[in-house]
Amino acid sequence: MDFKKFDTRPVALPIKKIVRENDTTNTYIFEYPLGARPGQFVMLWIPGVDEKPFSVAYDDGAEFWLTICNVGPATEELFKLKEGYKVGIRGPFGTHYEYEKGEHIATVAGGYGAAPMYFVAKDAVEAGCEVEFIVGARNKDLLLFVERVKEMKGVNLHISTDDGSEGFKGFTTQVLEKVMNEKKIDQVFTCGPEIMEKFVGEIAEKGGVDARISAEKYMKCGFGVCGQCAIDDTGETVCTKGPVMAYSYLKKLPEFGAYHRDAQGKKHNF
Repeated sequence: MDFKKFDTRPVALPIKKIVRENDTTNTYIFEYPLGARPGQFVMLWIPGVDEKPFSVAYDDGAEFWLTICNVGPATEELFKLKEGYKVGIRGPFGTHYEYEKGEHIATVAGGYGAAPMYFVAKDAVEAGCEVEFIVGARNKDLLLFVERVKEMKGVNLHISTDDGSEGFKGFTTQVLEKVMNEKKIDQVFTCGPEIMEKFVGEIAEKGGVDARISAEKYMKCGFGVCGQCAIDDTGETVCTKGPVMAYSYLKKLPEFGAYHRDAQGKKHNF
């Protein structure tokens, strides 16, 4: 591994701005030339608490965003911090989404997977692509980045909610199937719950496209040393092999869409 590509030591950065997305999710904005590509992640260290991986929601070379859902003890402490407080940032790490000018891309986002998919969409349209942005949540109050996407040229927004409170009543996978039946899609990218990602991969494959999927595993180091995110039966680490990987590779793994492992390595079935 070429460690010159990134610094494995944390950089202490003040939180420039906090944007309240909804009751459970904030976007933290940092003024720093991180240089992340869509799909990559950073390790965020909350001093005295813990360090966790988070996908980059946006990076323009001068500032970057992290959109974070309050789901556990570490994020609960993060949500107590105010603008100006410092946290540690390591990265960016991992693989990223890739596309060519003129491609027609479908992005499928579930829950807070909308944030990295927004980064993909924004970068892709600036590179001359057209994007079908499919985003879903349990209800309209949990939808993320919808207003930002509406303002983007070259992006067609498709919304689904489980309860039908906004957009299509149903799942993002049903919307993807409809889009792929109506339009020629060159690439499919997805980030969200693993079960959703599995179905996205299957639908894309049926349509002749090998989807690119952001795989989620429990990570500690971010650059392949600790082995915490090693993939069963291969030993490869998600933080270096991924997180963005092809469905054709993931579908061969015994764990994909079936189970995940916690911090202690214990299996938990989906």
